[in-house]
Amino acid sequence: MEAASVLKSVDSLKEDMVETLTELCKVPALCPEHDGQGEADKFALLGNILDDFGFPKGKDYPSKDKRVPGGKRHNLVVKIKGESGARERIWIVSHVDIVPPGERSLWKTDPYAPVVKGGKLYGRGTEDNGQAIVTSIFAAKALIDAGVRPRKDVMLAFVSDEEVGSRHGIQHIIAEDLVRCEDLVVVPDSGSEDGSYIEVVEKSHMQVRLTVRGKQCHASRPGKGINAYRAAAAYVAEVSDMLYAKYDGRDELFQPPHSTFEPTKKLANVPNVNTIPGEDISYFDFRIMPGQDLSGIVRDMKTLGEEHSKKSGAIFELEVTSLSEAAPATPVKSPVVSSLSRSIRAVKGISAKPLGIGGGTCAAHFRHAGIPAAVWATIDEKAHEPNEYAVIKNLVSDAKIFAHLFMTA
Repeated sequence: MEAASVLKSVDSLKEDMVETLTELCKVPALCPEHDGQGEADKFALLGNILDDFGFPKGKDYPSKDKRVPGGKRHNLVVKIKGESGARERIWIVSHVDIVPPGERSLWKTDPYAPVVKGGKLYGRGTEDNGQAIVTSIFAAKALIDAGVRPRKDVMLAFVSDEEVGSRHGIQHIIAEDLVRCEDLVVVPDSGSEDGSYIEVVEKSHMQVRLTVRGKQCHASRPGKGINAYRAAAAYVAEVSDMLYAKYDGRDELFQPPHSTFEPTKKLANVPNVNTIPGEDISYFDFRIMPGQDLSGIVRDMKTLGEEHSKKSGAIFELEVTSLSEAAPATPVKSPVVSSLSRSIRAVKGISAKPLGIGGGTCAAHFRHAGIPAAVWATIDEKAHEPNEYAVIKNLVSDAKIFAHLFMTA
């Protein structure tokens, strides 16, 4: 009965959630890499909101950064004491920084003046990651207002720097030994429209640059040169097919359930049509199933490049420009996944499935540190897009699920 009463009270907080998210999203929080001054102003507003709501005093764990005013990036952790005295705690980790709006002409509204239309709140940072900030706050507020203590200690973490790698945010709080391996960590930074999956593992991510060097000549006299574009095109088609065929392991936990090896970006070569290019540069983006041999993939690409070099006379150069190896998966039967699944079922009446993704989330930092983390939220995945929005009904339902998690995990 106590839990039902708390969940019902969340419905009455809907307008307050919208108002709070609106106020937060009026304040830009851009990283220095995006020509911003950091997150300090938004943290100041967030601190005032938490004080007004009667939350316990949080603790800041700043990371030094001379690029921003004040010389530090903030990471605020608020502890709501549980009744069980259990060593393990529940963490909800949301990030305060946002990405720039991008091309303003693509926005139908001012990205920093959020507006409600059709049951959605439009504005930069509303979904990514303002929704998580607000749902975690109001889940805890519902308990505080009702005088109900969570079963375990609840740790609400509001961090910096997620959009550019989390060095001053999640990686910093991990280095401070704030999070324990037995803790239940939820990162509401990705999800689905109906909240029906819980992300527990990610693929490795590799990006490769291919440079093919031939010999430039007039297009009417191809025999005098070596067409780098032609040589590259033949190689790109064959190497992608070869990798798909050789590294064909499947795991239905993932969507899609296999590795992907896609040619993507291609740079311009010669500026005029009647010249055979002597150099051609293109890129690949690979999302690779955990456990597959990353170095073997590169070796196979180089071996095929040598074969194409003998055929065409062109020189093939390959460079791995980015590599992020998959972190260990969060076990599908881990306490965080099991507890979160029960709360989703209790509130939404659906069975959420564990899932692996090809994209990357900041939960990988926890997993690399040996801390199982689950990524979950009910969102339309509008992050980084123009006209980003948060669905208002999702604010309410996700807050209910977090409140249920706090009371039952």
